[in-house]
Amino acid sequence: MNDQFSCVNSIAAGSCAADGSGEEASSRREFLRLSASLVGATAAAPVFSGIAQAQGDDAELARVLGERRILIKGGVVLSLDRQIGDFAQADVLVEDGKIREVRPGLAAADAAVVDATNRIVIPGFVDTHHHFYQGILRNILSNGLLNPDYQRDIAGTLTAVYQPDDVYAGELVTALGMIDHGTTTAVDTSQVQHTPEHTDAGIRALQESGLRVVYAFSRGTGPAAQYPQDVMRLASTTFSSKDQLLTLALGATLDEGIFRVAREAGVPTVSHGVNNNTEPALFTLDRAGLLRPGDEYIHCNHMSDAAWKLIKDSGGHVSLAVPIEMAMGHGLPPIQDALDHGMRPSLSSDVDVTMAQDPFTLMRAAFTLQRLGVLQRARAGAQNLPGLLTCRDVLEFATVEGARCTGLERKVGTLTPSKDADIVLLKADRLNVWPLNNAPGAVVNLMNPSNVDTVFIAGRARKWRGNLVGVDVPRVLRLVAEARDGVVRRSGFRVDLLG
Repeated sequence: MNDQFSCVNSIAAGSCAADGSGEEASSRREFLRLSASLVGATAAAPVFSGIAQAQGDDAELARVLGERRILIKGGVVLSLDRQIGDFAQADVLVEDGKIREVRPGLAAADAAVVDATNRIVIPGFVDTHHHFYQGILRNILSNGLLNPDYQRDIAGTLTAVYQPDDVYAGELVTALGMIDHGTTTAVDTSQVQHTPEHTDAGIRALQESGLRVVYAFSRGTGPAAQYPQDVMRLASTTFSSKDQLLTLALGATLDEGIFRVAREAGVPTVSHGVNNNTEPALFTLDRAGLLRPGDEYIHCNHMSDAAWKLIKDSGGHVSLAVPIEMAMGHGLPPIQDALDHGMRPSLSSDVDVTMAQDPFTLMRAAFTLQRLGVLQRARAGAQNLPGLLTCRDVLEFATVEGARCTGLERKVGTLTPSKDADIVLLKADRLNVWPLNNAPGAVVNLMNPSNVDTVFIAGRARKWRGNLVGVDVPRVLRLVAEARDGVVRRSGFRVDLLG
């Protein structure tokens, strides 16, 4: 290997000298210097130059940002509300941040008009489980497994040395990346609450991003950690209002004491790592009367029929991180198990230390895996097979079911009048999609983040014609590189740029 990168990731941490001595430490410093220079060069490259100026001079964007009424006109509209319907061509009227009307032939003389010709107009995607703070560690564990690699290197070695500024940078770049990909709502299971200052830094980044987030306050490490009790402070301060983009939950293991705190705080639980090994604790919680409608259960691999029935009967929702579960060894993603027990799952990206956070990856993985399972059973001669998922089904998992899982179905998830205007415009007139013959199929099976043209959250344009609005991208890249460098240096972790 190139000697500039001799101090690189073997997945085991700690063999690089952290005090700056020796050839390995020198090589690592060179790696950090080179990677920082790469980010600096990217920040100065033409892809970012002039974006802020161009947006400032864009009269159409200025009017969209300034008017209380916005008319999205002439797009293929997938409302995903079966009462409203879908349209080969229709308009969406937004007023004061909410959807006012959806139908063809709308007119509003005082509205800012957004031309949606050759665009597919959909509700914003909902990602129901992501570790936001890890944004500064993207693809640092590309080939890792949940055990021992992730637990040792990410949850342990690297997370332990995070400072509040690192949390801010990770949360910010993740949230902006989600908006860039068309995700308008997400659940943040950050697990880096080492101190209240760490918690507040992450929340500040989320507030600045403009993303709609369910903040699942989670555990941290060290003597200053205030988990789970600090959820009470958050409930009475930052999250005291329901009329905001951020709402509160409690990230939980299936522990009776933690669930009691959630019930006292009046917030739902977001339970991580639910599977066949932990399901006895689920029954204990049920006997204690601590399960509530709206609680979220993540992964749910290889669970018994009784556990599935309990989650459904208690009003719980499930979040499946299909690509990560397959790649990192969680087990077979239980899409068919959920469907067989009358539950339609939501989708989540989990960790981008290993894999992409974009919703298109999630949808395609769910679509192909479920169909593979059914078709393999058919090939083996099985009878009475379940139905094959359609592209529309999977699109609903990523929107409608995500909204239900987050408890925000009255606000988002469909293009329904009176709901908040979380709306995404997808470019269909691109070489990877055109000609358009089936809109749900194009979204699920053909598109990728480059097709995300415009994103509205609560009626405000957060991405416009391919660029994030009001974001100093070079600043974000710089903050992220500096935070990554600091965490890697303090932890002694070995990074392999070329491996």
